[in-house]
Amino acid sequence: MEESYQTARVLLLMSLGIAIIAAGIILIPNSVFASTENRTLLKPAEMNRETTATSTNATNIVLVHGSFGDGSVWSKEIPILQNAGHNVTAVQLPLQSLTDDVATVTRAIERIGGPTILVGHSYGGVVITNAGYNNSNVTGLVYLAAYAPDQGESLLDLGNNTADLPANLFTIDNEGFMLMNPDLIREWFAQDVNPTEIDIMEAVQKPVNLSTAEEKSGPPAWKQLPTWYQVSENDRVVPPDLQRFFAERMNATILSLNASHFSQLSQPDEIAELILNATK
Repeated sequence: MEESYQTARVLLLMSLGIAIIAAGIILIPNSVFASTENRTLLKPAEMNRETTATSTNATNIVLVHGSFGDGSVWSKEIPILQNAGHNVTAVQLPLQSLTDDVATVTRAIERIGGPTILVGHSYGGVVITNAGYNNSNVTGLVYLAAYAPDQGESLLDLGNNTADLPANLFTIDNEGFMLMNPDLIREWFAQDVNPTEIDIMEAVQKPVNLSTAEEKSGPPAWKQLPTWYQVSENDRVVPPDLQRFFAERMNATILSLNASHFSQLSQPDEIAELILNATK
C-alpha cells in the first residue's frame, strides 16, 4: 500500500519543472476563469520579428528554468535577447524547496535591477508567480507551458488523473529526490527536440525535492502585472487545456505553438520573440 501511494505521489509531483498531469479530466471550476474580453491571441506569424537593439527598449530579463533542468535550457534564447540589447540572467535554481527557489530569483532581480521581465518555464512559473509579487523592479511575466498558481494552491492541488503516465517516468531515491527517467525523456517531454540536446538535458538534470510540490503558493504576481503565456499544443505532461486555463485565468496574451513541453529548445525563435514583445 505504501509503495502504491508513493508511486501515485511521484506522478502527481512531476510538475516540478515539467509537469504532472496527463491529458485527461482537469477539475477546473468555471467560476475561476477571468474575463478574456481584452486578451490578445497571438500567432507566430503575427509577431514582430525585429530583434535589434534599435527596435526595443533595453529591459532586464530573468529566465527561470523548470525542475530537473538548469540555466542551459535557455542557451538558444540568450544570444537573441542579448543581441536585442537586453540584460539577461538565467538563474540556477537549487530545487530544494519553493521558498529557496523564490529567494534565488528575488536575489537575481535585486542584482539586475529594473525594469525586469520574469520568464518561467513549467515549475519556473510557480517561482516567478511568487518572486514577482510586490516587486517594484518587475514589470511583466512570461509563462512557457508553465504552472501559474493562485494563492494557497500547491502543485498537488492543480492536477489529477495520472492514469496515462507511465509508472517509471521518474526515479526517486531514499531521500525523496526525483529525476526524469532518461529512457523516457524524448517520448514524453521533448519529442520535437534534437537528440543531442536531449542527451545534454539528461546529463545536466538536477534532482528535485518532492516536497516542493506540496508547498502552498503565496499571493500571485499575475494579479498585479501584465502577463504572456505560451501554450505547447503537443505537450504530453502538462495538458494544453490546463495551460489555457492558467492563461485565461490571468487574462494573458497567448501564443500557441505546436511544440512539446520544452518549447524553448524546439522553437527558440518564437519563444525569444514572445519575450521581446513582453519588453515593449
